[in-house]
Amino acid sequence: MAIYAVGDLQGCLTPLERLLEQVHFDPARDRLWLVGDLVNRGPDSGACLRRVRDLGAAAVTVLGNHDLHLLAAAAGVRSPRPRDTLAQVLDRPDAAELLDWLAACPLVHHDEALGWTLVHAGIPPAWDLDRARTEAAAVNAVLQEPVRREAFLAQMYGDHPDAWEDTLEGPDRLRYTVNALTRMRFLRPNGRLDFSDSGPPAQAAKGLTPWFAVPERAMAGHPIVFGHWSAFGFQRGPDWLALDSGCVWGQSMTLVRLDAAAPDEITSWQQPCG
Repeated sequence: MAIYAVGDLQGCLTPLERLLEQVHFDPARDRLWLVGDLVNRGPDSGACLRRVRDLGAAAVTVLGNHDLHLLAAAAGVRSPRPRDTLAQVLDRPDAAELLDWLAACPLVHHDEALGWTLVHAGIPPAWDLDRARTEAAAVNAVLQEPVRREAFLAQMYGDHPDAWEDTLEGPDRLRYTVNALTRMRFLRPNGRLDFSDSGPPAQAAKGLTPWFAVPERAMAGHPIVFGHWSAFGFQRGPDWLALDSGCVWGQSMTLVRLDAAAPDEITSWQQPCG
């Protein structure tokens, strides 16, 4: 058995299929991890959801910010943006089934035997694995109850609170969790989330630090695989892998094998897009 991870699909199905063909992926034997953002901006959002859904237990995906945006649009609490391609999902005859499946996907996945943790954007430096799983599970519990889901999705958007406190409650606590796990890239010197910059770390404004480079990060040494950061691209660190290589922007999609080596020795495959 091999365990693979792939970067953001964002509605780009053809490059995913080509990557799976390259590695002779067999759902009866292998497993595929997806970093989230299965949908939006690309040409095949509905087909991407169906393909991953049909892999059953052979695939695990975490929710990304575009996936949550789809759920909000489907609930009628948020209008699609001009560049969105969410109608590719919403207009399908099986839309309700796909949306229920998507809402049941976790925000954090951890494999005890493998040692890797899967998340869309990152894990706040102050959080250890137990905290990340606990807060993610609280969001997932809300998303799996239709009435509570709609109420939360209506309150999900916004950049505040931008700092974690154990005393956060209700929508504020859930919103911080969603923002940290699905939108985070940089932190300010005071540890607050910063959403003003989405470029590569080398070009970041003074004082901003990538979440994975914050000193004394609670999960340092525990490997994390994430996406969300197309301007950063496919990058490897001592205990992290960034897999969003900008396929939907005409660049490439990246697939790696997680179970065969240390993070800095990972085997990878890339498929041009566009």
